[in-house]
Parts: sequence; structure tokens; C-alpha cells
Amino acid sequence: MWVADKWTDYEVIDTDGGEKLERWGDYLLIRPDPQVIWETGRNKPGWKKPNAHYHRSSKGGGEWEFFDLPDQWSIAYGSLTFNLKPFSFKHTGLFPEQAANWDWFSELIRNAKKTVRVLNLFAYTGGATLAAAGAGAHVTHVDASKGMVTWAKENAISSGLKDAPVRWLVDDCVKFVEREIRRGNKYDAIIMDPPSYGRGPKGEIWKIEDSIYPFIELCTQILADRPLFFLVNSYTTGLQPAVLSYMMNTALVKKFGGFVEAGEIGLPVTSSGLILPCGASGRYCSS
Repeated sequence: MWVADKWTDYEVIDTDGGEKLERWGDYLLIRPDPQVIWETGRNKPGWKKPNAHYHRSSKGGGEWEFFDLPDQWSIAYGSLTFNLKPFSFKHTGLFPEQAANWDWFSELIRNAKKTVRVLNLFAYTGGATLAAAGAGAHVTHVDASKGMVTWAKENAISSGLKDAPVRWLVDDCVKFVEREIRRGNKYDAIIMDPPSYGRGPKGEIWKIEDSIYPFIELCTQILADRPLFFLVNSYTTGLQPAVLSYMMNTALVKKFGGFVEAGEIGLPVTSSGLILPCGASGRYCSS
């Protein structure tokens, strides 16, 4: 398992009964987590006095209950600063466990001894984009949501990366890659964090079980002859590490050589010293 254990502004304090108690900077949040199927009791004081609590509904979705939380605040990871705000379906605008992947590919970029062109697909609020740009890469950031791209730009400004070489694009990721193939554009690395289900700007339907492998294959057509890396993240139960490994070996290793590693990503839990699993990642390297 790859663990994001270098945070100072974020921690999972405790887990119990389908929920986790987290510290985001100066604020405590209680949010649901389907992985937390155990019960340990709620002995930490934060359970009784959170700044906000997201309650799941038995009918699906849920809603926030606020006690003392600003509309927006920020936390830092190294030189990067992320603006946070509570919004739809329990999210804050950042997945802290992804820091384990940021550290991995940032080192590859720094050691590449050339300018690395990175394509970040389903790029959300730009965590991976900023990590790659901060390591010296030229990044193309693509997301179908104009609001998410605007948020990512705000994070870039807060991180001192306003003038970094980043292209910010609101577009359907599949349609964008198809156009890049026609244009003959190539990238040294690709990052993708696809949703389980989604729609593009013109109503294009994305269902990960049906779409992910053909899309990875499509993306191989815009990779350089010797790609630096390819990262696929999954929060979908059916796409376990072994599935990611099989897909990426089939689509990438057969074409470019190199190797694939796949595993769970996780966050340390302060109260227990154990690791909370938070999805899976597949990592391809050419060497």
C-alpha cells in the first residue's frame, strides 16, 4: 500500500461506524466512509465538537450540518496550497491520499533531465496538476466542469504557480484525446482520475467499467515513444489493483515495454496507527 503520510495540515484522527473524524488545518470534519465497517467507540473529543458533519441519507446523497466552519479555508502540502470548501456529496475539493502519488511522479519529473509534458485528465481541482507543475513539468489540465477548472486555477495562484506552464481546458476528456491524436500531439506522461460515472459538457456518458480500458488504449496514441509514466486512479470498488495492473500491462507494457505496479493508497489513522484504504492506483514507468 502507498501511504500519504507526509501531511502536517491534514490527518485522519479516528474512524468509527462508517465515518471518519478528520482535521483539515484548524477545522474538524466528520464525513462518511464506506470502508469504515468497524466500531471502535468515539473517545476522541473531536467527535463531540466538530466544525461540520456530513450526514448520509438512507435514500442516497446527504447534507452538511455546519457548526463553526468558514465558507472557504486553505491547507498546505509542502509548497502547494489548496483552497477548500464543503460542497456536494461530502467533498471538500481535495483527496489527501493522492499526495502519495504526487510525491512519486514529482520525483520522476525532477529526475527526467528534460522538460516533461504531462496531460492530467479528469483533473478536478488540480492537485496533481500543481504537483507536476511544481516539479517543473509543462501540464495540460482537462476537466469537463468549468467550476472545477476555475477552482484549480485559484489553487495555482495560492500555490505561487500562477505563471507556471499550465494549459487550463474545460473539455470532455475523451473528445480532447481524440483531437490530440488528429493533431499529432504527444505527451511524456498521463495522469487520469476518472469518475465512476459522469457526463461531459454535451451530455457524453462515462461509465468507468465500460469506458476505462478503451480510453487507456486511446491515450497510448498520444504518448511519446518512451513515456515517463502513466498513472490511473480508481475509487470504484470493481477496479481493484490487480484489475488496474492487468489493464495497464495489456495496454502499455506490450506497446512501450517498462513495468506496472498497482496497489491501494491510504491514509494513516492517528488513533490506531493503522492505515485507512482510500482507493487504488496503477503506476506505469518506462524504466
